[in-house]
Amino acid sequence: MAGATALTPFRVDVPEADLADLRRRLENTRSDDLVASWRDSYDWRAWERRLNAYPQYTTIIDGTRVHFLHVRSPRPNAFPLILTHGWPGSVVEYLDVIGPLTDLGYDLVIPSLPGYTWSGPTPDNGWGPRRIARAWAVLMDRLGYSRYGAAGNDWGSHIAPELGRVAPDAVTGVHVTQLFCFPEGEWLAYPPSVEPDRSALTSEDQAALDDLRELQRSSGSYAHVHAQRPSVLGIALNDSPAGLLAWNRQAMGGLDPDTLLTHVTAYWLTRTAASAMQLYAEYQRQPAPDSPTTVPLALSQFRDDLRSIRCYADRDHANITTWTIHDTGGHYAAHQVPELLVNDLHTHFTTHR
Repeated sequence: MAGATALTPFRVDVPEADLADLRRRLENTRSDDLVASWRDSYDWRAWERRLNAYPQYTTIIDGTRVHFLHVRSPRPNAFPLILTHGWPGSVVEYLDVIGPLTDLGYDLVIPSLPGYTWSGPTPDNGWGPRRIARAWAVLMDRLGYSRYGAAGNDWGSHIAPELGRVAPDAVTGVHVTQLFCFPEGEWLAYPPSVEPDRSALTSEDQAALDDLRELQRSSGSYAHVHAQRPSVLGIALNDSPAGLLAWNRQAMGGLDPDTLLTHVTAYWLTRTAASAMQLYAEYQRQPAPDSPTTVPLALSQFRDDLRSIRCYADRDHANITTWTIHDTGGHYAAHQVPELLVNDLHTHFTTHR
């Protein structure tokens, strides 16, 4: 391919000067234990080698750069699957499922979200979930895939169903690890002035709504800031690795320190703290869809993640085929319990392909 549609081979190759600069900044920080580990013992080069074990590319779609892993299965007639991460994650989220899924017969496309890590900041505004989904449809077509599945976590759980909406003839099924479907007019960080009628909810949905209310009261502040003033905070986070670690760490519960530091280091080295947060503001500006999604959709709900509310999910998605609840795992299931996620993905896409 040539010109604007070119697929350019890519390797993560951080200059040693950038790593030395990071260490110097960490040395001048009033540090906690994790900052000290980041400075003294964390090995970025080991993760760089792990990422570079897989074929990576960049391409330009709708005027912005998109970085992605493209890992083909050794099995004939492999089924394509695009996996989308969220904030404050990266393509590193999916490293533990690449081998198992390709062994099962899946070609994997794992993009970095526009504005995130190696995709780099976008040159314009408007990159909400729907526009990203349109870009993913272009990417899959550019790779020669006319039928494929879509899966996602966090923002990927918004984008994968949108991909089914914008490319219904290509997307055979969608799998997500959250369904962010809330009472009318609400979002993750915004509680209502009037509580919805709880008498219409099952006991399970009432408990899930209680979880949402607790998040809105106690730990949804980051979503407010991202949606309203991402560039202001971003200036500070792009200048302070300890600040970036503290801010991103609040949404990375359940991750081991080495993996957590890898996600944060990827943001730091690519200077994308501010541009990544912009997605929250773009989501707020995105018009509400006119109708529910209709692509076959499966949910895998993991124990330590925000619970999805079934009645609102059924309102927003007309074809939920599977609702699986696991008694282990958390928000980063692809790393925490990869075998469970792989099994759920394989079950869904064995049927919907």
